[in-house]
Amino acid sequence: MKLLEERIKRDGVVKEGDILKVDSFLNHQIDPSLMEQIAEEFYRLFSGDGVTKILTIEASGIAIAIETARVFGVPMIFAKKNQTKNIAGDVYTSKVVSYTHGRTYDIILSKSFLGPEDRVLVIDDFLANGAALNGLLEIIDQAGAHLCGCGVAVEKGFQPGGDELRSRGIKLRSLAIVESMDAATGDISFRAQD
Repeated sequence: MKLLEERIKRDGVVKEGDILKVDSFLNHQIDPSLMEQIAEEFYRLFSGDGVTKILTIEASGIAIAIETARVFGVPMIFAKKNQTKNIAGDVYTSKVVSYTHGRTYDIILSKSFLGPEDRVLVIDDFLANGAALNGLLEIIDQAGAHLCGCGVAVEKGFQPGGDELRSRGIKLRSLAIVESMDAATGDISFRAQD
């Protein structure tokens, strides 16, 4: 998605340790117009898959996921990183190691919101090593739901997550795939996509 690539080049900040900050428009401060265009692109890519639920993980994927759910006309659910008092009853759970935060989370989702009748599109803002997506896929598997695919705004193509998911036959669509980035110069290059 050229629009997203251009925005990343203009406003993204490359930090040491393969960190790409896009918090001025994607996952801290949100550009609603950009979210709408991202959601419409995900709809174009997955509209023929019979999606009944959009699933993400808190917190950064929520803005993209809720706009995508609005475009699809289906509910959005998200896995929480912490048990709360208002989640009662049975839950699905999985462990996720956060690349950015450097810690492991036990993510949870109430069983009342996901079941075998659901056809799920997973949406997230970033894909690096694939831990968050793999945790969500484990929850979908526990629920006996059908995975339609995964939509990611920004994939770090130089890290293994995307290639590993594709090698398993998962329909993964990333709107911008960063091929390389340099913290010293701020240069960002993208993988060509069809």
